[in-house]
Amino acid sequence: MFPNMRISRVLVPALILGLFLIARAGADEAADPESSLRSIPWVTGPAQGLLGTLATLRVPEGYAFTGKNGTQKFMELSHNPTSGQELGVLLPMDSTGWFAVFEFREIGYVKDDEKDKLDADKILSSIREGTKAANEERKKRGWEPLEIVGWYQAPMYDPVTHNLVWAIRARSHGEEIINYSTRLLGRKGVMDADLVVGPEEMGTSLPRFNAALTGFAYSTGNSYAEFTKGDKVAKYGLTALIVGGAAVAAAKSGLLTKLFKPLIVGVIGLFAAIARWFKRVFSGEDPSSGGTSGGGMPT
Repeated sequence: MFPNMRISRVLVPALILGLFLIARAGADEAADPESSLRSIPWVTGPAQGLLGTLATLRVPEGYAFTGKNGTQKFMELSHNPTSGQELGVLLPMDSTGWFAVFEFREIGYVKDDEKDKLDADKILSSIREGTKAANEERKKRGWEPLEIVGWYQAPMYDPVTHNLVWAIRARSHGEEIINYSTRLLGRKGVMDADLVVGPEEMGTSLPRFNAALTGFAYSTGNSYAEFTKGDKVAKYGLTALIVGGAAVAAAKSGLLTKLFKPLIVGVIGLFAAIARWFKRVFSGEDPSSGGTSGGGMPT
């Protein structure tokens, strides 16, 4: 359904005009994006969303969540290459302005000894280089290229929560978007939580996203504080997390041009389709037939 980076996968938000309505998985889906939503299993809040077996997310009332299989479908529909590591998508049902993608990378325990050494200029340069590679992949798929404008928020690390955050401003088809990224460090790796939003929605969407993240929790035995001597330790640190992680040699040398993780893109037509679909579901209309039903969500 909707969409942050992988080959150099850059998160490209919801308000990008001019993109195809959906990745053309078939003529019927391209003509009617709502039809493709029926194959995605949504859970609506208040509920608990499962992020694999490693963590959970409390889904607030008024939000919808889908797990691993639904997320991969959502990414394709929103013109985002999948990595196979996606675990969930969260979005508000009362707005077409943003969504968040969760993905776990089992790279081991990431030491935070770089917390005072994050070089924003060098990191941004690396992300720009990585985006060039990502755009080649987008071009092959007939998708619009992405341009990195600059930082919306330079990288910051919280040593108390062990969360790393930053936000990138990007542009595609003349429309600017923001990818706000949070990395939730754990015992066995890192959970990526990427918010995709347009600049005009940032002021209202970011507080809601951050509030939703308070419902995130690693399962017992997987939190950062539960690290035990002998556990696998990641071969790179915080800087490499921002650009996607990669070769140890490159990380150690500071040559980060190939460590980029692509940004996520959003398609405005798809957001509109989802909003219409949820509205029909809760008005009691059967979303699969156009008739009337009990109004329950698909499972």
